[in-house]
Amino acid sequence: MARRKQVYKITYPNGKIYVGMDLTGSISYFGSPSAKDRMEADLAEHRHDLTARKEILWESETATDAEVREMERRYIRETGANNPEIGYNLVPRWLGTVIGHSGG
Repeated sequence: MARRKQVYKITYPNGKIYVGMDLTGSISYFGSPSAKDRMEADLAEHRHDLTARKEILWESETATDAEVREMERRYIRETGANNPEIGYNLVPRWLGTVIGHSGG
């Protein structure tokens, strides 16, 4: 079976998201968000019972690692995952606009 490189979205119980990539297609990989301190504070009330949802937004068996990284950046921008009000991605830096997002 070929490796499936993926871009995924994790949704946490507070509704905030994290978009990441996996170059191996592992079902058990849930990313490494850099905003750990903010996540700890936001999710403190869920410490004893936390459910997160992982959705595959895009995958490929033939994409280069660079192409996967570019898709990850695209989905971070499109979902607004780098907006501190919406998500936990720190890169690319939030500039105040979500591509293709009408608010709310």
